[in-house]
Amino acid sequence: MLYTCATIITVDRTRRIITDGAIRVTGDIIADIGKTAVLRERYPDDDDYDLSGRIVIPGLISTHMHTAQTLLRGTADDLELVSWLCERIWVLQGNFTEADGYAAARLSIGEMLKSGTTCFLESMFADRYGFDGLARAVDESGARGCLGKIVMDIAKYAQDDAWAMHPGLVENRETSLLGTLKMWEKWNGAANDRIRVWFGARTPGGVSDALYKEMTALSRGKGIPVTMHCAEVKADRDFFASVAHTPMSYCDSVGLLSPSTVLVHMVHLGDSDIQRLGVSGTHVAHCPTSNAKLASGICRVPDLQRAGVNVGLGTDGAPCNNTCDLLQEMKLAAIIHKSVSYDPTAVPAESVLEMATINGAKALGLDDRIGSLEVGKKADFVAIDMRGIHSQPWFNPASAVVYTATGRDVDVVVVDGTMLVEKGELLTMDEREIVEEAKQRSREVVKRAGLTAQMQGRWPVE
Repeated sequence: MLYTCATIITVDRTRRIITDGAIRVTGDIIADIGKTAVLRERYPDDDDYDLSGRIVIPGLISTHMHTAQTLLRGTADDLELVSWLCERIWVLQGNFTEADGYAAARLSIGEMLKSGTTCFLESMFADRYGFDGLARAVDESGARGCLGKIVMDIAKYAQDDAWAMHPGLVENRETSLLGTLKMWEKWNGAANDRIRVWFGARTPGGVSDALYKEMTALSRGKGIPVTMHCAEVKADRDFFASVAHTPMSYCDSVGLLSPSTVLVHMVHLGDSDIQRLGVSGTHVAHCPTSNAKLASGICRVPDLQRAGVNVGLGTDGAPCNNTCDLLQEMKLAAIIHKSVSYDPTAVPAESVLEMATINGAKALGLDDRIGSLEVGKKADFVAIDMRGIHSQPWFNPASAVVYTATGRDVDVVVVDGTMLVEKGELLTMDEREIVEEAKQRSREVVKRAGLTAQMQGRWPVE
């Protein structure tokens, strides 16, 4: 198949952009890429799919996502993190069933695909949500998923005993660490290697030093990557200080700093933390909307980049973002650092596009397969329709993608050489059925949690 007549942002080593470009897909691989006229002459017998007026980019990669939480969109708005977590989200998630987990995964994946995310890192899927259902949802959808299953043995947040987890979410070494190993043996590499299984460790304070060390030893021995929230709020920094550490000295002490680790948020870091990160090769997932909405602070992305830290991008969960649209996240990632630094060149559009593609692929250990459009890599790409009145005119395609486009402009999505979205519509999933089930199940979860009254807004509804 030839996909033709597009503006192609390759994000390859030279960062070339091809106008009137074409991609040849054979099986699940990019077989050729170049000018449309050249490829049409070279492959006259191939079917031709016209992408005139579209900008084609590598499939977007979200390095931080909570698939279960999409079922809880809008249930905890305008709350700071600890209240948001302990009084709402943990209570709701503690009332999930496995069927709810599967429905939430399908809702998340469907939304991500429709808005251009082809690969995601699920950060912390609890045992009660049913990991098999999450993996099955990825398999059925055709998406690519790195699936972190929770690792924990302490049921509180940071150092305050009042910040306790809901009993329905409490796990121990057997269900979390050993359960992850079982799921790794069952699912890792499944679905034509579209599924990878990760350790999804809880934030420090939620995992004992001994369990962290056991997990990181297994990570090194078996090649299982790790993702973990870290230094998200001031309470996290206070926890590290209470054990005579900075965030990164603590992570180093339990073996977490590694090129196979993605640390999420990383807002409250000192200069020494940033230097240690750069030396270690550990990756960072930047989630600007979540950090802004929960008033957690702003990650020092320009400083991390100067230190040589690989920074990817994530939407986080729907209750602290309200969307899984990574294109919208890209815009805020480009803008927020300009505002706080008073430097309009701080994080340019091209840098953000790298964060959402090749940097994300590197963080997930998949940059030899995805993250850029190059011959021999997997055929994962997204065509964004730029013909609408809200998109015209444009001059720099990278700026147009980052500052103008949203997920609603995504026209075509291809993963592993298979078209999953066409004309903005899901091809492998029944969107109407997914939405109806999600609506029903979300209300049932809220009712079981006893939080129906708390879902009302501040203004009266008649």
